[in-house]
Amino acid sequence: MIKEFTQIHEQDSVLITLQDLSKGTSIHYNDENFELVEDIPSGHKIAVKDIGQGENIIKYGFPIGHATEEIKRGSWVHTDNVKTNLSGALEYDYQDTNESIMGIHPSGQTFSGYVRKNGEVAIRNEVWIINTVGCINKVAENLARLANKAHEGRDFDGVHYFPHPFGCSQLGDDLENTQKLLARLVEHPNAAGVLVLGLGCENNFIESFKKAMPNYDSDRIRFLAAQETEDELEEGLELLGELVDFATEFKQQPVPISKLKVGLKCGGSDGLSGITANPMVGAFSDLLISQGGTTILTEVPEMFGAETILMDRSKDRIVFDQMVDLINDFKEYFIRHDQPVYENPSPGNKQGGITTLEEKSLGCVQKGGFATIVDVLDYGEKVSETGLNIVQGPGNDLVSVTALAAAGAHIVLFTTGRGTPFGGPVPTVKISTNSTLYNKKKNWIDYNAGELVEGKSMDEVRDHFFSYLLDVASGETRTRNEQNGFREIAIFKDGVML
Repeated sequence: MIKEFTQIHEQDSVLITLQDLSKGTSIHYNDENFELVEDIPSGHKIAVKDIGQGENIIKYGFPIGHATEEIKRGSWVHTDNVKTNLSGALEYDYQDTNESIMGIHPSGQTFSGYVRKNGEVAIRNEVWIINTVGCINKVAENLARLANKAHEGRDFDGVHYFPHPFGCSQLGDDLENTQKLLARLVEHPNAAGVLVLGLGCENNFIESFKKAMPNYDSDRIRFLAAQETEDELEEGLELLGELVDFATEFKQQPVPISKLKVGLKCGGSDGLSGITANPMVGAFSDLLISQGGTTILTEVPEMFGAETILMDRSKDRIVFDQMVDLINDFKEYFIRHDQPVYENPSPGNKQGGITTLEEKSLGCVQKGGFATIVDVLDYGEKVSETGLNIVQGPGNDLVSVTALAAAGAHIVLFTTGRGTPFGGPVPTVKISTNSTLYNKKKNWIDYNAGELVEGKSMDEVRDHFFSYLLDVASGETRTRNEQNGFREIAIFKDGVML
């Protein structure tokens, strides 16, 4: 049964309605009863106390704007009585006030993973084909199909390929982005072995591509330029056979959960995104980090309006300055293409209960929980610090999930209110914000966070999800994208193509 209302954070000055509520409805909150002074639609905000003019409205534990007039307890808190705290250009001033709200307490919990020669940990034991250029996508596809058939039943997790359109006719930053991104995928530990497949005449030809990974391990990587061999399928299968042999040498063993790296991403949202799935992912992130693990957040445009709150969680001045550069560079990217940097919530957002830009962005960044930000990475860079990391990337689902995998994420958590079959190069856990979607699209959705508005507590759902994710990491549970063979990558592009 759906509850009448919920509160996201104990410090919030508002409740969120979960169904249409009428004037006079009695609300029981903090051992007290009060009545609604007006009708309030589902997904909107109720004042839980008297709020003075100019006082901040708190949701998600953070200000989402300020009251433009006195707001009585039980009132509808929305566009008629709330205004954003943002105005014009923002000043980013560093204040050394960040204090971590959590200590690190390794739990001793483990999952069944694979330890590579260089000490890195993997949750899958696969062989990957990474092609340097898009015009040989079908060669990679045929090689994967033939190799999986030839090695069926062997003790590894299959041969996988990831088509993309780039690598040819690219210049400058675009070519560099393609090389960096593909190089980080080649290095990903979930791949025990990798066949780097080139054509021979592309801008991203193999010898150039090698410069993006100068310390590659020759035991786990093979190279093949299709133009330089009489039969690329025959030679490719021979090389893949060597890599499969290498992969079967690795066996699962207990690995501390502190070695786990998890990417955080949201897709199409609905009115429950900031109430169920995103906060649940944030609670999971905090729990994993508290036990020594690592999470990675991206989608820079979805931080606009909440960037100062993230900046205030920087571990030091260096990370703060990195956050400022990250935000400003992406704003400049918008300006360069004559697109608005700040956008007020759309009519649909407002109808669903979103009042200010801060509130909209805070719903997205809930996936990062409340942990300290330990590092900020450029696009195509790899995580080196444990804790909460930020990686440069757009909101686009395919591009950002690929960037998370390239940064080292073993798994990506993907919240959605609308559903998608999409999966990245690593296991992609689709988390529905509502039970209707979960029940309708069980062939797409892996986990239902809609239970949070159906009587289950955050701690209960978080702990169950944590256990579920350890099963995914151990290979005992396969995600829908793995089961369906939905694995895709996309690469950021911003320049001229020849």
